[in-house]
Amino acid sequence: MKILLANPRGFCAGVDRAIDIVNRALDSFGAPIYVRHEVVHNQYVVDKLRDRGAVFVDELDEIPDDQIVIFSAHGVSKAVRKEAELRQLKVFDATCPLVTKVHIEVFRYCKQGFDLILIGHHGHPEVEGTLGQWDKLNGDGEIYLVDSVEEARAILVDQPNNVAYVTQTTLSMDDTREIIKELRQRFPLIEGPKHDDICYATQNRQMAVRQLAAQTDLVLVVGSVNSSNSNRLKELAERQGVVSYLIDGPSDVKDIWFKDIQSVGLTAGASAPEKLVKDVIAAIDDISPNVKVVELGGEPENMVFALPKELRLVQK
Repeated sequence: MKILLANPRGFCAGVDRAIDIVNRALDSFGAPIYVRHEVVHNQYVVDKLRDRGAVFVDELDEIPDDQIVIFSAHGVSKAVRKEAELRQLKVFDATCPLVTKVHIEVFRYCKQGFDLILIGHHGHPEVEGTLGQWDKLNGDGEIYLVDSVEEARAILVDQPNNVAYVTQTTLSMDDTREIIKELRQRFPLIEGPKHDDICYATQNRQMAVRQLAAQTDLVLVVGSVNSSNSNRLKELAERQGVVSYLIDGPSDVKDIWFKDIQSVGLTAGASAPEKLVKDVIAAIDDISPNVKVVELGGEPENMVFALPKELRLVQK
């Protein structure tokens, strides 16, 4: 049996940076280091950081006074930042810079008095943080959330001739394209970002899975169930008619999946480490010994995001 590896796969620059921030804070200050929400959506990564002394909380009121808190890669609302400031918590911000870019767009449209449509998944931490950038004190418009073409078709806005849109960074490119198409039909004057809000890593991994699914009988996506970008990879493979499973790691691999299978496609979401990919390959090799592993060509990724200035100064 042959295993084809998608390229690129696994960690993106924003995830690398977020994990590095937690590890370096632990190195510099020792445990405990508090993290609001999972720093990235991967159970293996979260468990490793928890073993080192990271404490993951849902809200800031779970953190004692005079402690360090790290905001996750998904970003937080202005209200959360204000609460941390009022409590004088020491904050290291692990928000992905590409999420911050969307936050800046939201605040700009708010100040300009637009109505704004955010395309994103209800309840996702990134969406909650992005909605929380809207500041009624600085503008007269409203912000709305749509999750599907059906919601885009039904939405009513107060200013149909003064409306804009932004998107969550980890969406399906295909789904988002259809939602934007519907919004443009309904609101011909709608404005959007100059560059796509869906991040480069999400787009590259989706293009790689499209290539992978065209050549394999089965696609496995390494990623946790709460990872938006990992779920989109699984869905994309399925839409191309290939059976696909989302797995946290090698313990999820089942023998029955490989009956009459000649080629397996393997990829990992942007928050899943390469170690899990290697462990899954070993698990498949246990089921079907002497598998041949072939890595596909793909878009090179050289993006690196700097650590927060405050953390760099502490380390110096």
